[in-house]
Amino acid sequence: MQTLYVWVAVLAFSVVLGASPVCASMQNDVDQAATIIERFQTVPEQAIPRAVLKEARGLAIMTVFKVGFGLSGRGGAGVVVARTPHGWSGPSAIGTGGAGFGFQIGGEVTEFVFILNTDAAVQAFSRDVNVTLGGALSVAAGPIGRDAEVGITPVAAIYTYSRSQGLFAGISLEGTVIGTRNDTNAEYYGRRVTPEEILTGKVLPPPGAKRLVQVLSSQVFARARY
Repeated sequence: MQTLYVWVAVLAFSVVLGASPVCASMQNDVDQAATIIERFQTVPEQAIPRAVLKEARGLAIMTVFKVGFGLSGRGGAGVVVARTPHGWSGPSAIGTGGAGFGFQIGGEVTEFVFILNTDAAVQAFSRDVNVTLGGALSVAAGPIGRDAEVGITPVAAIYTYSRSQGLFAGISLEGTVIGTRNDTNAEYYGRRVTPEEILTGKVLPPPGAKRLVQVLSSQVFARARY
């Protein structure tokens, strides 16, 4: 049993340290991000409202794996993008990991979309520090469906959306901490770059991000200039 706990902890924390065991490359993360955004919009009654997407300052898209048997471990990887005056930025690699306690049994794969509603939320991901959701940045479950299309005023800096596959029983008290995967960014962009350079558009999106940028540039995300 102790061996299992050690394995779970290694799986969870290695993501934040930059060596993601759940994703072969950042290109996989980028392609998966585009797929996740499209998947979230396939069922109109459960989709992220267009009004929310049109006003989004940025998005963080992640796939998180969670396993547990008494002690739980969580690890995941993804990307964050931001809206710039010239269109959408390239993707910056992010990861999360953690351990929890309490009665928890099972395994789960969850796809997350975090809508960054404010400039402060984007700036938090632009700094080379870990972002703690629910800390300095307020977080709330986002509205869904057609009925939420009109008159939406953000009530939190970040809206969260998720889709899960698998089984997980119990309650976890762990917080969600998201960190930048700097080595992954360097490999993807061919040189050392900062999250701020990526998310402000100072660095052009690589060719591999074309599909993701196209999804983000669709009419669903179109908005008036601000």
